[in-house]
Amino acid sequence: MLTALLVFALVGYVLGSLPFGYLVARAKGVDIFSVGSGNPGATNVRRVLGRGPGNLVFFLDAAKGAAAAGLPLLASRLGWISCGANDVTIAGIVGLAGGLLGHSFSCFTGFRGGKGVATTVGGFAVLLPWGLLAASVVWVAVFFIGRYVSLASILGAVALPLAAWLLGAGRPLVGLAVAVAAFVIIMHRSNIRRLLAGTESRFSRSGGSAPRS
Repeated sequence: MLTALLVFALVGYVLGSLPFGYLVARAKGVDIFSVGSGNPGATNVRRVLGRGPGNLVFFLDAAKGAAAAGLPLLASRLGWISCGANDVTIAGIVGLAGGLLGHSFSCFTGFRGGKGVATTVGGFAVLLPWGLLAASVVWVAVFFIGRYVSLASILGAVALPLAAWLLGAGRPLVGLAVAVAAFVIIMHRSNIRRLLAGTESRFSRSGGSAPRS
């Protein structure tokens, strides 16, 4: 099983490293690392290039998180690995962890990357869909009240382990949710400083003006 976990972690990292934000922007003649916030995530792509490219990047980043988390389940159902349901869940957790590291520290872009929100969404859609739904409700509420993507992402991430615990998820999933929440908060540390200073930019309804977050 240890070998399988290492394989899933590596595959998850490679999947997560696929720099969709960079590639979509590059197809439009834009170096996403040098415009807006310099982040290759869906939020910055949407601000710089508009709703269509931004939504596409969010979908693709979520899809690679779902693939990284779901590959062990697929492998088990196809008979490629033989293990219990709990081991499959742990393998999915390891795969998603690899995917998040790959997304934020992509080997294809000099170990630069995004903040992992969309990839987390995709992974938890596979591993803990009801917990993800609860966290998504928090994200939507915070975003529409304040129009801060960063604050919505931080509070949505914090809601995820709480939802996992309230739903009675096993310790591995609760532990993953705690780790993901901490990871998202750390990746948003510059946004937190701007929020506290009152200089964080709100997301415009046109999706194209706020340069930070």
